[in-house]
Parts: sequence; structure tokens; C-alpha cells
Amino acid sequence: MISTGFSTDGSAVFRGPMYPGKGKTMLARRLPGILPTLSFDESLETTMIYSVAGSLAGRSLITERPFRAPHHTVSVAGLVGGGPMVRPGEISLAHNGVLFLDELLEFGRHALEALRQPLEEREISVVRARRTVTFPADFMLVSALNPCPCGHYGNPLRTCTCSQLAINSYRAKLSGPLLDRIDMHVEVPAISYRELAGSEAGETSETVRARVETARATQLKRAGRCNARLGSREARAFAALDSDGHRIMERAVERLALSARSIERVRKLARTIADLDGSPDVRGPHLAEALQYRFLDREVTS
Repeated sequence: MISTGFSTDGSAVFRGPMYPGKGKTMLARRLPGILPTLSFDESLETTMIYSVAGSLAGRSLITERPFRAPHHTVSVAGLVGGGPMVRPGEISLAHNGVLFLDELLEFGRHALEALRQPLEEREISVVRARRTVTFPADFMLVSALNPCPCGHYGNPLRTCTCSQLAINSYRAKLSGPLLDRIDMHVEVPAISYRELAGSEAGETSETVRARVETARATQLKRAGRCNARLGSREARAFAALDSDGHRIMERAVERLALSARSIERVRKLARTIADLDGSPDVRGPHLAEALQYRFLDREVTS
């Protein structure tokens, strides 16, 4: 969902069907370390929310992006806010940060559907008998799920014990409208022992964060806001496609049955990929890469 969070493109990241124990949770918990540092205004906003919730725990000012990971048994009120005293929920406590839903399809259907409004509007209005309270809820949604209840569907090394009926029922918990609001669906494959035991070091979080902040600065200079906040006209202007890009998009729409919302978000994501690449224009490879992050769309239409 490109207009929902705090990566350079503001996209929510959905880490698609993966087998258990492959590092999904570890990857999610590393995400705040590569996001742009909190501005002073963002720190004040976040601190006020935690103060209202009674969750400051002695801190005078929150200076790091929140990372919230509620258990899948959380209630709707616990997730979006409410209760007798109308307190902020997990989505507001994740404001300016990351909301991680591990084992996404174990969450209740009503709780998941309650995410749709705040993902679009970046706030949540909680209505009670005598009053309506609006809390900010501008967060990046990151979630993880397995391909079936036992977690081994399609695994060449393990046998899936789930019936097709159980698999269909499990996956039906993720509705089309909610999936449509998720920008990136990424499969995390199994890692060999040799790769795990290797001594080659990857990039540090500080190195990646510097690249992200450079791309964010480019976006702010170009439009005064990050790509996530671009309107439809701005997206068409700043993420204009060349003839090659239009051909790629046309084929993708026909093959993946992308909605109008998905098309716009793919364009914004391609714009962000181009920014990270240092390119002033969105080119075919940038768009093709953005489309590769639609794993669940490819799975549904295959």
C-alpha cells in the first residue's frame, strides 16, 4: 500500500507466502533501523500518543521509530483503539513507525478488515455512545504469513498435511480489498546451510539508511512530500512512463488483473525504485522490478 507508511516510498511491505523459520520476523524487526530518523515534530507526535495511552514508561521524548508487534489474539479494540476510556490501539502506537503482524492469517477477520480505513486515511476515528475520538495512525504495515496452516505447502523438503479445503479457508481470511492495499508481496525462500554458515558480511543498517534518506530527500525536493503522499495527478506527472513502461504495465494489468488502486501504487513504487537508483526518470527496469513485488497477485492468477 504505497500511501501507508514510512519507507522511502511510504509503502507497506507484505512478506508473502514463506516457509517457517526462514527469517521473516528477523527481517521485519530490522526494518526500523533502515528508515529515516524521526524528526523532532514526529517525535512529539509519537510521544503524545504514548502519553495518552499511558505507555511512556518514564521516557520524556520518544526518539526512535516505534515497532509494534501485537499477538494474533488481539481484539479489534486493541488493534484500532477503543475500550471504556477510548485509548489508542496498536495502529496508533505504531504511528510514525512499523506495525508488524506475524502470522497474519491467524488474526481475526474483523481485526484485519478494520485496517482498511486507517491504511487509506492514516488516522482512525473511534465512535462511542457519547463521543468520537480520532487518533493518528500513519504506520507502515509489515506482515508475514505461511502458505498454509501447517506451513509446508509447496515445500520440496516437507510434506504438507493440509487439505485443499483447509488451505482455501486459511487464505480466504485475507480479503481482496485488504490485499489491494498492500504494495509489496515478497516470497522468502529457504536458505541453504552453506549460505547461513558463510562469513560474507552484508551491508550495515547505517549504510542502507543513508541510501534511504538520500532518496527521501530527493522526493521532498521534487514534490515537497514523499512518494507515498502523491496524489493521482502528481503520480502521473512525477512517475510518467515511457513507451516501454506503458507496454510493461499493459501486459501486467492483463496478466495480474491489477485494479486501478494497484496500478497507481505500482507506479509510485517504481518511482521510489528509480529514486534509490538515482534515476530522474522511471524506466522499464524500475517498473518491472516494482511488478515483481506482487507475488500474491501472480500466485492468484497462475
